[in-house]
Amino acid sequence: MPESKFAQRVLDIDISGIRKMFEGAGPNSINLGIGQPDFDTPQHIKQAAIDAINEGFTGYTAGPGILELRQALVSKFKNENKLDVSPDEIIVTSGASEALELAIASLVGPGDEVLIANPGFVSYNSLVSLMGGRVVPLHLADDLTVSPEDVVEKISPKTKGIIINSPANPTGAVQSKSDMKAFAQIADDHGITLISDEVYEHFIYEGEHVSPAQFSDNVITINAVSKTFSMTGWRIGYVAARKEYTEQMIKVHQYVQACANSIAQKAALAAIAGPMDSVFAMRDEFKARRDMLVEGLNSIGLNCASPKGAFYAFPEVPEGSTSGDIASKLVSNGVVVVPGTAFGDRGEGHIRLSYASSMDNLKNALNIMEKVL
Repeated sequence: MPESKFAQRVLDIDISGIRKMFEGAGPNSINLGIGQPDFDTPQHIKQAAIDAINEGFTGYTAGPGILELRQALVSKFKNENKLDVSPDEIIVTSGASEALELAIASLVGPGDEVLIANPGFVSYNSLVSLMGGRVVPLHLADDLTVSPEDVVEKISPKTKGIIINSPANPTGAVQSKSDMKAFAQIADDHGITLISDEVYEHFIYEGEHVSPAQFSDNVITINAVSKTFSMTGWRIGYVAARKEYTEQMIKVHQYVQACANSIAQKAALAAIAGPMDSVFAMRDEFKARRDMLVEGLNSIGLNCASPKGAFYAFPEVPEGSTSGDIASKLVSNGVVVVPGTAFGDRGEGHIRLSYASSMDNLKNALNIMEKVL
């Protein structure tokens, strides 16, 4: 009789710490735990979905995604990221989450190593573990970025990939152009693959966004409409890489997903090919919220560096406290945050707050935090 009816690879991972806090929140809580813009999806994007439904565009699409959307993404990559890709080097996915799964599943096997920032986004470690791989943690520098020197030091004969997320979740750190160029060179020098998660590319307040794929062919670029256009629930992401990669990823995609949602693809087309006014307005509002929140956190004794991108603050918890204790105490008082340990053991001593919430919510949360802490 087997020891367990379940696969060990599933037993070895846990429910996301972010989802635990999100789904355990009370109905009247101020939820600063989820990375979801609090703006409505722009009307022209919603209208494109309504038109798709009314026109009966409700069947399967081509596995890689509708051609018009992939062509729009070709233009987006050229104009915004300085990348030359073709439609057959793009796969439209069910959110960036699936894009990450495709990339990691196509690269990582039992015993393979992947270098990942610690703390870093929760999905990376679990996806590598599910594929039988081993995570090698990259320690963050004082400015919370990953250093090329640390990457070189951690590479071994078993290394298959590096995951870089800029702007980063949970820290909001932005990697420099010189860093990105160095990461790309490291991938080339060692014959490994760089996975670049760029879902927060349009939310940068200091510095610039640089796609490492402009420096190397050994890069898989992952993005989505989720954050940029406030479309988290539409579940449309995309992955771009040279054909050698997409030929392998499409096989996984066909069996786990078949194709992304047809209606949402039409909405994504309207988003990618349409105006960016709403995105710039969100970015300006997020910057104003960031400035207010960081000043407020520091004023109540929670040391917090100003994040250069994304929409997360990553303050230190009071000395003598753990991130789990502080998160639990705040949740019980109506403010949902995520303990830093949800992003890796080196996240201890921090909590993550999302400022993708209204200015009033943030001010009320600061008042509660000051009384509780």
